Amino acid sequence: MPQSRTKKVLIVIGITIAVLVIVPLLINVFVRESGEKIGIVEIEGAIMDPKNTMDDIVKFKDDESIKGVIVRINSPGGGAAASQEIHSEVKKLRGKKKVFVSMASVCASGGYYIATAGEKIYASPSTITGSIGVIMQQTVVEDLMKKIGIQANTIKSGELKDAGTPFRKMREDERRDLNNVLADIHEQFIRDVAEGRNIPVDTVRKLSDGRIFTGIQAKNAGLVDKIGTFYDAVDELKTSLNIVGKPVLVYGKKPFSIIRWLISSLAREYGTELDTRSFKYIYNQ
Repeated sequence: MPQSRTKKVLIVIGITIAVLVIVPLLINVFVRESGEKIGIVEIEGAIMDPKNTMDDIVKFKDDESIKGVIVRINSPGGGAAASQEIHSEVKKLRGKKKVFVSMASVCASGGYYIATAGEKIYASPSTITGSIGVIMQQTVVEDLMKKIGIQANTIKSGELKDAGTPFRKMREDERRDLNNVLADIHEQFIRDVAEGRNIPVDTVRKLSDGRIFTGIQAKNAGLVDKIGTFYDAVDELKTSLNIVGKPVLVYGKKPFSIIRWLISSLAREYGTELDTRSFKYIYNQ
């Protein structure tokens, strides 16, 4: 191919990328300057570091142009403390604005913990939710280490300082201590669910053995309010806020990724959900 023709092809490709990427961004910025706004907080994957999510929540809480917020959750859970922090910020947000929750494919354990801070919870019929429980897992490599001739030496200031170490089997006193820790976290979880859902604590406790529910089962148990999609939640929030016309959905900031944009475009084009997230269950499950 002649050099001049190669340059023309590269210019065309560059212009095409600019049109596909930059123009929609400019249109989005222009649209956000007018119309009633609903904030969208997205929680995806394992809940580990809550800072970015909390930043979005605080931003929407302080932004007077945001009339209400939808928390969209697609998560199997994560760290107990991280889930509690987000749950707490959603409660503060709800003190100032209407907050609805929309469950995606999975909204379980720590994800459900967060959801209970919303005013109304939407789930799809086959959404996997619930899993109100706490888990801590240990892998013991003591026998393997003996086979390959490796020993672990531990110097500690207290009998329970190395409780849960993978280098030896757990003692009964350690197991009792860790069970007490998990029981305390579990009780916090149960009471927060009972408060958020306005359900008696004893009723929630019966549902809090770690089992999962479909969206329909969760609705029958009182764990969610309605069976519906994300846009059903948008429509009801719009109505409850007396928004006339189509609301502007304002999403929390995320770093732009051309790969992510291409994947999402392909998914929309072929009607296929391409799930590239990896789920890691920690503490809450």
